[in-house]
Amino acid sequence: MTVTDNEVSKDSQLVDRAWNVLQDLIDGVVVREVRHVPRDHGVITEMYREEWDDTGLPVHQVYQSRLYPGAIGAWSCHQVSIDRLFVNQGHIKVVLYDGRPESGTFGRINEFHVGDMRPALVKIPTGVWHGLQNLGTTDALVVNLPTLPYQYEDPDHYRRPFDTAEIPYDWNVSGVSRVRSVKEG
Repeated sequence: MTVTDNEVSKDSQLVDRAWNVLQDLIDGVVVREVRHVPRDHGVITEMYREEWDDTGLPVHQVYQSRLYPGAIGAWSCHQVSIDRLFVNQGHIKVVLYDGRPESGTFGRINEFHVGDMRPALVKIPTGVWHGLQNLGTTDALVVNLPTLPYQYEDPDHYRRPFDTAEIPYDWNVSGVSRVRSVKEG
């Protein structure tokens, strides 16, 4: 192999020297990576602290979702409630799409790999479409601490199919995930 081969591509920088993932975040998205605290009896991992959340909004409900291996839960969006997701078991790919025309990051995609090995709290603002994919071989558990409780009579929950042409992202259903160009549709 020579570096001049047409099939050879060079990786771009993905992390800094402290292993922080480099990514231009969608306006309003906050990711707070946390560390495990090993103890003599096991491991403690903080999932949420009030000072980590710049919304200043209370936690009204906490619920857990289970994703089966390979499952994709996408796309969903809220007009009023803000999601605060924490993966407490497994390896999840969280993909966000800024669908807010008035946003300075309109059209931007963010992708995060979170879970057992890299725990993080991900705050997803209103108007940002989000989806999850379980990349592991076992069930994954996701805890959500939304800013508003689920309204049974009038849910603040909007959905699109995982393969919608409205969001320029292909999920890993063929072995490769990627951002689609607008020309591809």
